[in-house]
Amino acid sequence: MPGLGKRFDKQIGSLLESYGTLGLVNPAGEANLPSKKSVEGILRGLVELLLPGFGEMETLEHDTLALITAERVNRTGRRLEREVEKSVAFGCRLASQAAADENRRGCRASAMLLVDEFFGELPEIRKALALDAAAAFQGDPAAKSMDEVILAYPGLEAIMVHRLAHFFWKREVPLIPRMMSEIIHNKTGIDIHPGAEIGESFFIDHGTGVVIGETTVIGKNVKLYQGVTLGALSVTKELAGEKRHPTIEDNVTIYSGATILGGDTIIGQGSIIGGNVWITGSVAPGSTVYADLGVQVKNRRG
Repeated sequence: MPGLGKRFDKQIGSLLESYGTLGLVNPAGEANLPSKKSVEGILRGLVELLLPGFGEMETLEHDTLALITAERVNRTGRRLEREVEKSVAFGCRLASQAAADENRRGCRASAMLLVDEFFGELPEIRKALALDAAAAFQGDPAAKSMDEVILAYPGLEAIMVHRLAHFFWKREVPLIPRMMSEIIHNKTGIDIHPGAEIGESFFIDHGTGVVIGETTVIGKNVKLYQGVTLGALSVTKELAGEKRHPTIEDNVTIYSGATILGGDTIIGQGSIIGGNVWITGSVAPGSTVYADLGVQVKNRRG
């Protein structure tokens, strides 16, 4: 190339050859894939809408709240629409090139409808978030106020982003839900697959190392501590469409380091799961499961 010299010609040639043989290049002439940087910015905008006034550099005045909200919805909505459009186009390409060509014009219309529906759901997501924050405040004696929970608790931040990502997962939008979940995973150390179904008043205490798999179902008023894994017994690709992760019923507490595996595993309502236990079968409602000296596991009805 002019002005670049020939020092790296050999290396450039090898790199270009790898593009041809290995792929890993976004298809030329197609809509680009969603931008991680843009999705990060969208999440920041959505947090401003879900929790207005928290984390602001300046005081949020009541008489300007309507104007500020309108500006934020329009700004974040436009950015989100662009990224959803890219995701929808990617989904068409995955289905078949013919489908991609046929539906290219429909991608923007689909994105607009999805984003309109999403913003209509934000009040309901805020209601769920308020219950999650209340569960954290009630469930942690160290919490001095709800404001402290909102500003400082990574578990609340992780579940907030999960509830946003889960909306797009349910509507089969490719890429963006996983991008959202991994952005917050990287920030908090809490890994929640966007496909997981999580009920109201959910609290993750401390949070680091928590893993919640795709087909996990969690009921109401569930509390997890750090290092809990709700995972699969098998990770073979053939089981991708099956329920591989456990069901946690209402009012269950799971202490740090517990590992609960399997799509047929049900932790019954009101049970307490002690730290560092390994569970691959169902537990009756009202049970207490704990490890005795780290060796023998006992299951007692509470």
